[in-house]
Amino acid sequence: MSLDYSEELQQKLASLATAHGCYLFKDGAGEVVYVGKAKSLKSRVRSYFQESGSDNRYFIPILRRVVADLETIVTASEKEAAVLENELIKRYQPRFNVKLRDDKDFLCLRLDRGADWPRLEMVRRPAPDGARYFGPYHSATSARRTLGLVNKHFQLRTCTDADLRSRRRPCLQYQIKRCPGPCVYPVDAALYGGQVRAVELFLDGRHDELSRELEERMRAASRGMEFELAALYRDQLRAVESIRQSQRVVTVHDVDQDVVGLFRQAEICEVVVLEVRGGRLTDSHSFSLRGSELPDEEVLAGFLGGYYGDELVSASELPDELLLPLAPDALQGLEDWLTERRGRKLAVLVPKRGQRAGLVRMALENAAHAFAEKQRAQAEVEVRLEELREKLRLPTVPHYIECCDISHLGGGDAVGAIVCLHDGEPHKKRYKTFRVRTTESGDDYAAMYEVLARRFLRGRGAAEAPTAPAEAPAAPALRDASHAPDASDAPEPAGAPVERSAAANETWELPDLLVVDGGRGQLGVALAAAHDLGLHELCIVGLAKERESVTGEKIVDRVYLPGQKNGILLRPQSASLYLLARARDEAHRFANRGRERTGTKRRLRSELESVKGLGPAAQKALLTTLGSLAAVRAASDVEILAVPGIQKRHLAALRRAFEAPVSEKDASGGRSR
Repeated sequence: MSLDYSEELQQKLASLATAHGCYLFKDGAGEVVYVGKAKSLKSRVRSYFQESGSDNRYFIPILRRVVADLETIVTASEKEAAVLENELIKRYQPRFNVKLRDDKDFLCLRLDRGADWPRLEMVRRPAPDGARYFGPYHSATSARRTLGLVNKHFQLRTCTDADLRSRRRPCLQYQIKRCPGPCVYPVDAALYGGQVRAVELFLDGRHDELSRELEERMRAASRGMEFELAALYRDQLRAVESIRQSQRVVTVHDVDQDVVGLFRQAEICEVVVLEVRGGRLTDSHSFSLRGSELPDEEVLAGFLGGYYGDELVSASELPDELLLPLAPDALQGLEDWLTERRGRKLAVLVPKRGQRAGLVRMALENAAHAFAEKQRAQAEVEVRLEELREKLRLPTVPHYIECCDISHLGGGDAVGAIVCLHDGEPHKKRYKTFRVRTTESGDDYAAMYEVLARRFLRGRGAAEAPTAPAEAPAAPALRDASHAPDASDAPEPAGAPVERSAAANETWELPDLLVVDGGRGQLGVALAAAHDLGLHELCIVGLAKERESVTGEKIVDRVYLPGQKNGILLRPQSASLYLLARARDEAHRFANRGRERTGTKRRLRSELESVKGLGPAAQKALLTTLGSLAAVRAASDVEILAVPGIQKRHLAALRRAFEAPVSEKDASGGRSR
């Protein structure tokens, strides 16, 4: 590979499978930028990264520059890959995909047996209307070719319902013997129903059964001297014999399936769950189970209990069938439990042959592929961490890396965020957000000191808060002891509102390496916060974007170490920079998210919520009865006390926050009652 890509990406390209499947290209932030399908994943994906390739699409050079990672999903056939590609493009909306970025679906053929004279038509979105849907067809050409074969060999009407009701003369289809003309002439309903059944059998792929029925009809018509009808059945029989192409049936009420595959090597197991919805492979999930010394049956049973029991899958998302590669312990109990949780029958099957067994084989192949990918990725992570340890001169390998960032909007809604990477991957259970409470607007140094001191306090497990230093090294002086964190202020977990944690005495483990977003100034503040708490052994570095020259020709990342004036320049493609930059970018994203949520909560907050002594029930009663905050302000004491649930203590709290209306003041000689 001639282009300059990371070692991880190059190793992924070298280990690609030669099977059918889909591939997802991701940028440095992990966003999917392109989705494609391939007959051979290895040859197709590698072609994107060859400068001498023949692919001349306009976006290929741009794609090569932004791709930082890739993911592959193995399928059983090209058709499965095409259908899965459609689902992935609609889910991720990649910027380099133009085709299928809207909500269109693949074509299906619809046959409504409940109509007076059923016809076959093409649709994109199946509906729960009782009709049968055949497909999906991954190309419009394939769908139209099938429809043309049906129209040619089976005499069903092709006109719409409106044309059927309004037509007074038969159309050309009747003249060329492709329609019996029910719009104008009387037609034998039983004969037409036989044609409808023949179409169903043909599209179902039940060609043997259809051939037997057509042959019986042909012989019966011949014995009855109906030679034209016998000739029609003969032509249909010949058409079926010449077209032995199986078509998979998909109906609105088709079976939804979860297909489980398991691959094991020693005590490490990889489990893959393929989601088949409406007859189409829509998603794939893989899970690594380590330290599994139990037999495969017990490992599988434990996984299924955790996967379906820990609300990873809601009851409404449970499928009709669960297909397994082997029978776990207590198979019947598992089926009864899932059926009870779903509220209707859920079949747990271990197929040995047929289409279901083919799906299980595909899941097993995906599990083996995912295992190989993760094993290679884990080895690559170890190399990266060791390289990072050497470059930053750390005492131990930094398996846990935390990064701190501050976000505010014009000095307001200031929020600090700390994210954690465990072996290079986000470890969201250790994400924390802090609402900055004690610093002046826009004082990033003071805000960082407050956030880190509160985080270090938890890590050390101390009961008392430190006193902020009069002057932090390489940073502006902090104001006073009011910057010290309160021992009762616990940071919040990821995904929760920026509020005080209930576990005030909780302690958190310190990371192997702490990264602050910034240069020498931010590093000095972080060191001051750590040293004030006696954490002199904690490894802290700063990561800053700086211009390489005074003319601003190039922006580079430099790492600043304690006691070292000049920062370390890291190569743009180095594994070390990738880990640090990923932590910084994740901290920046998480801090902005916390700041946005804080701002939203502040903007939507009612003034009544700030009134001390007025609880949520009293606030709701006032707004429900009086209608608005303005009405509450203008209400007299008598009107407020007339609100159900409002007592004199509530009135006193309101009067401390809001002045009484003018009429009340006049009535009491200028004093509110």
